[in-house]
Amino acid sequence: MTSFELYFKLGLKHILDLHGFDHILFIIAICAVYVARDWVKILLLVTAFTLGHSLTLALATFQIIQIRSEVIEFLIPITIAFTALVTLVKPKTNSGKGIQLHYLLALFFGLIHGLGFSNYLRSLLGKEASIWQQLLAFNVGLEVGQLVIVAAFLLLTTLVHLAGMNRKEWTLIVSAFILGVASMLMLQTKFW
Repeated sequence: MTSFELYFKLGLKHILDLHGFDHILFIIAICAVYVARDWVKILLLVTAFTLGHSLTLALATFQIIQIRSEVIEFLIPITIAFTALVTLVKPKTNSGKGIQLHYLLALFFGLIHGLGFSNYLRSLLGKEASIWQQLLAFNVGLEVGQLVIVAAFLLLTTLVHLAGMNRKEWTLIVSAFILGVASMLMLQTKFW
């Protein structure tokens, strides 16, 4: 197995790990307003999140920025709760053109989530001389894992719609559930 394959699998495993379900919740929260036919928008959304977390993952891995892990572990559920709250307030996407709020949230909050990944990745890399390939492979693995999460969620959404629940009700139920879980995570991870 090459180094690229190893770190790709680690990134994939890390995002799909149910013990780290906070990242799964964020991906679902950010995509809750979409359906399968919106796949291009969803792909752009997930990629915006990946760009955000890739930037801070690299900066933190190279120790250019350092933020206490307790602060990051508290901020991650805040990003989830805020995203779910935005969706509860506005459960339908804009029909107009231009940058939608969800894209900005994905990019900005991706920065915070990248800091959460950095401690894990830094512990894996140890003292390796060149980590660019491993960093790229890890991020590609994360991206593929996020797309797996989105595909599973969209399949569930399609089945729920076929069973008779309308899109707005489903979006509100999913967002309210995620907001509740994120609120509990915030209470558990307070750092003061």
